[in-house]
Amino acid sequence: MHVVSESEQRTTRTPAGVMSGLAGPSQGSAEVSTWRVELGAGMSTPVHIIDREQVWMPLSGAFEVEVDGRVEQVGAGQAVILAAGAVRRLTAAATGPAEALVAMTVGGRAMVPGGEDKIRLPWAE
Repeated sequence: MHVVSESEQRTTRTPAGVMSGLAGPSQGSAEVSTWRVELGAGMSTPVHIIDREQVWMPLSGAFEVEVDGRVEQVGAGQAVILAAGAVRRLTAAATGPAEALVAMTVGGRAMVPGGEDKIRLPWAE
């Protein structure tokens, strides 16, 4: 058993929000990575692609989730499953910040549409 706490060393801050790593290979998880995401009111992730399926589980606030041109609203008590390879962007509602727990299989990488570089996700390692 491994008990993992959030730490500043496993936290990544961007202009849009904060990703706080929980489970991952560096924390003893061989198969699943999890992290907490906080987005400020009206803030968005970049348009991106992840090469692994992800499950986003909002804890507070609401997210607008755009995947391949389709838009859904999700909030606490719901989960949204994002397929590997889907072009996506998540935006916190303008009325307030949003927070979610995210899970995916270990080893996921991000890409920008039309790009070839695979970008590591340090909060998921």
